[in-house]
Amino acid sequence: MKDKFYAYIQELQDTITDKLEEVDGKAKFKEDLWKRNEGGGGRTRVIENGNIFEKGGVNISAVHGQLPDVLRKQFNVAEGNFYACGLSLVIHPKNPFVPTVHANWRYFEMYDENNNVVTQWFGGGQDLTPYYLFEEDAFHFHSICKEACSKHHENYYVEFKEACDHYFWNKHRNEARGIGGLFFDYLKETDTFSMDDRYNFVTEVGNSFLNSYIPIVEKRKDTEYNQLQREWQEVRRGRYVEFNLVHDRGTLFGLKTNGRIESILMSLPPTVKWKYDHQPNEGSQEAALIEVLREPKKWA
Repeated sequence: MKDKFYAYIQELQDTITDKLEEVDGKAKFKEDLWKRNEGGGGRTRVIENGNIFEKGGVNISAVHGQLPDVLRKQFNVAEGNFYACGLSLVIHPKNPFVPTVHANWRYFEMYDENNNVVTQWFGGGQDLTPYYLFEEDAFHFHSICKEACSKHHENYYVEFKEACDHYFWNKHRNEARGIGGLFFDYLKETDTFSMDDRYNFVTEVGNSFLNSYIPIVEKRKDTEYNQLQREWQEVRRGRYVEFNLVHDRGTLFGLKTNGRIESILMSLPPTVKWKYDHQPNEGSQEAALIEVLREPKKWA
């Protein structure tokens, strides 16, 4: 399964980066191959200063070795080895009317002293962070997510959409990071689902990503904007940074397990602002976004 999924994310990385370069029309992804001292490595691809994409990354990695302390405590084991691979992406467009997007699809195995697999699971999801709310964009993104989920189980979309709303929540701000999408973790083999079933679902979601995001980019990329709207984007990017550095499990895990710092912090936007007690004008487009972020909405 690990070889099968790693081959999949290698191919998916190529598909996504090729399409993003085509849409941008100017910038190209810079590729960076790296190795992890404890075992494994990855292929980082970063795009910057394009016509549309100000900064973004589409990264894959496959790491293995002894379980870090944080995982031994989490799984309540004295020792053990693990393997983890995944694709993670974040795209920050230049135009404030084009939303930021994040996605991640990953696989994990843990072994006993005889190198037998004792547990394995999939995780991942995708979510949208707009700076200006267009309801038709939110409906489109969620509809693609729902369509992918519904091919595998009638309850998947509702369950994983709710998990996404709960996870991407800035508790200290009492607001969502964005308008959500899907979030799932610890998808293991059960009496109902085999690991092949889980693989088929996760790859279905991964294959749907470009269709969920690119039509929104194409629709909004030429929208004119002014400096005040750009500043609002940078203020909201500050909330994105706050979530990633305070709450995000993947970021915290990477920082605590000797992860590659450049890849971990790739998710952060290039320019950002924090304004003291910043409040949008009542009745404005900016205020409309905040209202939606304070209570999750049913989109699809």
